[in-house]
Amino acid sequence: MVLGAQAQDVTGDPAAGQRKAAMCIGCHGIPNYRASFPEVHQVPMISGQGAKYIAAALNGYRSGERRHPTMRGVAGSLTDQDIADLSAYYASHPPAASTAAAAAPSEQVAELLKRGNCMSCHGENLNKPIDGSYPKLAGQHADYLFVALKAYQGGNGRNTGRGNAIMAGMAKPYNAAELKAMADHIAALPGDLRTVTQGRFR
Repeated sequence: MVLGAQAQDVTGDPAAGQRKAAMCIGCHGIPNYRASFPEVHQVPMISGQGAKYIAAALNGYRSGERRHPTMRGVAGSLTDQDIADLSAYYASHPPAASTAAAAAPSEQVAELLKRGNCMSCHGENLNKPIDGSYPKLAGQHADYLFVALKAYQGGNGRNTGRGNAIMAGMAKPYNAAELKAMADHIAALPGDLRTVTQGRFR
């Protein structure tokens, strides 16, 4: 999603974002926490994600481009400043510590990734996006990636699906088994994403 000029001009404050994150940590601050809509899956790790991408995602939920009732409700209550602060806060978390090398994909998965031209946007090892508004994918939960990719193929109602035309074009040619194979591989790659737990919930 392309942010409006006003939203792009807002500078985020990580400290302010930490104070505003109470509505986020009930899901994103609990390791392995699972959502049940539109199917059971782990909520995405957002600590270590780029601020520009987090802002783009929140704006997508706020505008309805990303259709998800819980996130629409949360994002709909946020101002541009709130979004900038929350994005800065989660982007400020140090990346996950990992010394593992990226595993080579199977021949099948390599062909699927090549067909989708995934690295042209999401970068080396799918962890260095060429633009800040694109997400880091490496190490993200496989079941979330699978649900997200299916959402780009279109939803069955007003509360499901994502409206990004580029990702829709990339995702639609794949069947469910192919999406799952890609999601499983991407989840196994070392990356920056992690879940930062909050002291009040420990």
